[in-house]
Amino acid sequence: MNFDFTEEQEMLRESVIKLMARHAPPEAVRKWDGDRSFPEELYQAWVEAGLLRLPFPAEVGGLGGDALDLALVIYELSRVSTDLTMAFAGSIFCGLNVLRKGTDEQRAYWLPRLLDGKIKFAIGISEPDAGSDVGNIHTMAVRDGDRYIVNGQKLWTTGAGLKNSVICAYVKTDKTVHYRKGVTHILIDNDAPGVELRKLGMLGRRTVGTYEVFLRDAPVDADRVIGGEGGGWDCLMGGLQYERAVSAAGNCGGAQAVLDLAVKYAGERVQFGQPIGSFQAIGHMLADMQSELEAGKLLMWRAAWLAAQGRDALREITQAKLYTSEMYARHANMGVQIMGGYGLNEEFDMQRYFRDSRSATIAAGTSQTQRNLLANLMGMKAR
Repeated sequence: MNFDFTEEQEMLRESVIKLMARHAPPEAVRKWDGDRSFPEELYQAWVEAGLLRLPFPAEVGGLGGDALDLALVIYELSRVSTDLTMAFAGSIFCGLNVLRKGTDEQRAYWLPRLLDGKIKFAIGISEPDAGSDVGNIHTMAVRDGDRYIVNGQKLWTTGAGLKNSVICAYVKTDKTVHYRKGVTHILIDNDAPGVELRKLGMLGRRTVGTYEVFLRDAPVDADRVIGGEGGGWDCLMGGLQYERAVSAAGNCGGAQAVLDLAVKYAGERVQFGQPIGSFQAIGHMLADMQSELEAGKLLMWRAAWLAAQGRDALREITQAKLYTSEMYARHANMGVQIMGGYGLNEEFDMQRYFRDSRSATIAAGTSQTQRNLLANLMGMKAR
């Protein structure tokens, strides 16, 4: 069993670290978070470095990387900011759906625009009454000649308001059949007629932004349906494993950043004549964080490796997503406790990781959903 990365993967990792140090230094990330503004120049730096091309095959202009390569990139991006990573990961996840389920014409149209940075993709699944229960989607698209008229509302749509963003919306097209056959995946420009966006005030992830999307008689060309009418469920399920594997890598990167900050503070903060890290109460917290992080990374790397081999990794990815999301939130809470008042101060980064971490157990499938899925895989399927 070889736990080493290849020379090419190590070079990739180093290039991402250098790129983020140059284009996203800590003071800039704090400013973007405070201003609730997204750095378009950073996104373009990712584009120019070819990071968005990484998981796509060469025949569509990609670099032919696999899930393990992508996990390496996500891990390093998230050490800087799990919030910023959402813009990158969302575009990748949706783009891979176009690759898998789109027609030749759709791939030829959409993927070059994505890989060249001319558009971004944002995932539009949740609604006021449809979160974990995707089958309860109410947004309706009605066929009208060579287009659809879309009415409804999407909620918690990360990055929907970013420049040149295309919302990858899951809508109902047939209420008379089972939801697995009545949901359709359709691409809607965020500045199209009938589309209204409202940026929501959230605890964390303030840079990419979380949006409420209102669709009122929004006309959308029929050739923007990915996977065919009624094929939305297959699009959604086909990409979910990849999304959760990427999410686990982001959780590990965020938790690593939290640990690094806590260790640095505990070694420098002197109380009662010695660094607080030498006190057993603090030292044991750090030791637990280190051990749990390594366990989480092993779960994550194994899941990514299995996915890269083309093997079914549903159980492993679900375990990695569940464990790392709860670990990240727990470690960020411990990091604040170790730093005390400094951990809550906006001049220090720990509070940002604390705020951003809290959505880790909710986004891309709640912890409760992951546990249900794992129980089902163990034969405990609810009747």
